[in-house]
Amino acid sequence: MAKYVLNYETGDYEWITEDGYSVDRGEYIYNWDDSEYRREREEEEEEREREEEERRREEEENSWSSCSDDEW
Repeated sequence: MAKYVLNYETGDYEWITEDGYSVDRGEYIYNWDDSEYRREREEEEEEREREEEERRREEEENSWSSCSDDEW
């Protein structure tokens, strides 16, 4: 999905995909503001890390609760 971002080469805002394809120009460009895409990737990575940490905590809690008194 393209986002409406700044093409630094022209100074114009254009619809550009995450890989740098300008839908408006019909070609790839190399000097454009990809900060919105980077921010989204960082947020997705943070969310994955939070989910992984939560999963680890749950597994740890489950492993402790399944231990019998003999194992302590």
